[in-house]
Amino acid sequence: MNIQVLIATMHQIDHKLLERMNIQTEAIVGNQCDINKVETFTWRGHGIKWLSFAERGVGLNRNNTLMRATGDIVVLADDDLVYVPDYAKVVENAYHRIPDADLIIFNLQRDDGHRTAWVSADTHITWRNYMRYGAARVTARLAPLRLHGILFNQCFGGGTEHSCGEDTLFLTSCLKAGLKIYAVPEVIAELKNERESTWFQGYTDKYLHDKGMLFRVLSKRFWKLLCLQDSIRHAKLYQRRWYSIYRSMVSGEPGERNGKKQ
Repeated sequence: MNIQVLIATMHQIDHKLLERMNIQTEAIVGNQCDINKVETFTWRGHGIKWLSFAERGVGLNRNNTLMRATGDIVVLADDDLVYVPDYAKVVENAYHRIPDADLIIFNLQRDDGHRTAWVSADTHITWRNYMRYGAARVTARLAPLRLHGILFNQCFGGGTEHSCGEDTLFLTSCLKAGLKIYAVPEVIAELKNERESTWFQGYTDKYLHDKGMLFRVLSKRFWKLLCLQDSIRHAKLYQRRWYSIYRSMVSGEPGERNGKKQ
């Protein structure tokens, strides 16, 4: 089983990222920077494709690596992860243990000890529980992704008009295609808490509007109900009254910016 890591990063000037992340398999690096250059080389006996493109957008970056992937299993990665030494075997064993899985989501251990959406037992991921997981925890069989034409939405995520939600939309596409998704308790990497988010600036009107746009794309019929329940459930987190949150979420229309139609 060929494991291939697909890394989304920015502004890398050399190849030291591979060592920092402890890459032990084939990998494709999507490096968004200010030049256009494609490199192919061998690192520690593993084939590496290094894609440096003068463009922005995390969905576009992940798609660039996905479209060039050749592995049986692809591991979606961010550049602030350090993989455990035996991550390839951990991933392979999970797919052998759950042979009908098209995608498997793994745990990430944070270096500050905080655990986000921690999985303690093998869990079937369905429409009820899929929105908790970020893309950097996701692995997938490449063949079903290719068969169903599943890629990332390039209008959501860091570097785009709507700053988050690309991972949720990716998993939504997988569920709509009937792919089987599981989450497992094994840890494949440690998340380094070393940098500030490139997109999260707090629970601002922009954040809430973008989340409302995400709900709109997820369900044209029920998006306002999704906004309402999120406003009520997370009022304490957002530190605003629920109706103020809801108003920000439903403001504007697709294709609008600064009050003007695009």
